[in-house]
Amino acid sequence: MKLFHKIYQNTESDSAPHLFILHGLFGMLDNWHNMAKKLSAHFHVITVDQRNHGQSPHSDKMSFELMANDLAQLMDDLSISSAHILGHSMGGKTAMKFADLHPNKLDKLIVIDIAPKKYKPGHTAYFNAFRTIDFAQCNTRKDADAALAKVESNISVRQFLLKNLDKADQGYKLKLNFSAIESFYPAMLDTLSFQWIVTAKTLFLYGEESGYITTDDMETITETFTQVDFIGVPNCGHWVHAEQPAIFYDAVQTFCSR
Repeated sequence: MKLFHKIYQNTESDSAPHLFILHGLFGMLDNWHNMAKKLSAHFHVITVDQRNHGQSPHSDKMSFELMANDLAQLMDDLSISSAHILGHSMGGKTAMKFADLHPNKLDKLIVIDIAPKKYKPGHTAYFNAFRTIDFAQCNTRKDADAALAKVESNISVRQFLLKNLDKADQGYKLKLNFSAIESFYPAMLDTLSFQWIVTAKTLFLYGEESGYITTDDMETITETFTQVDFIGVPNCGHWVHAEQPAIFYDAVQTFCSR
């Protein structure tokens, strides 16, 4: 599958390393615009819409293996032999699977606030909202926001979810492939399996208040990732890059440059 992507060129050096960024569930490359632009001071940054998200193609088939292979195909299409891979949440699991399946294409791996373990469902309200709200009856985004507000009080989360709407002939429609994503959701939450030990230098960057990565998780992670660092970001939840952008930027740049 040929993924929709955006390139932020490093204007100082053609030989700057490449950094791919993978978004999380219900996300898209637009979510990473500000950070990608800033990181392009050090890298050629490529943000990606994963399959069934954003402007990338839709498919009934969805798995971390397929998404890792999608990224490998994009690298081949761009004639990029190897790169740093950064993934947040669902994108972090894609990045870990990429490290397992395509180690020769990986320089360094950065995983943001996710472990390769099984998680309990935490997005049921969002799935219910996307399934039940008739966005075609919403004349404005304000109407759509009001409908979402019945299931999500946090305005920042609603704004994030509303990015998945496109204007339609009548009202709005979902740009993501909702049915395929919903079918994939149990597998997305499940434990990630590995064929090999990952020897690439790896950073797990997590919000200390998110609860997605625990001390026990770190012990398990070191069984698969042999060169791994952990950085907990204080006063921060799951959205590390949005909640603590300065700390996030410094951690990624420092890790990749050393």
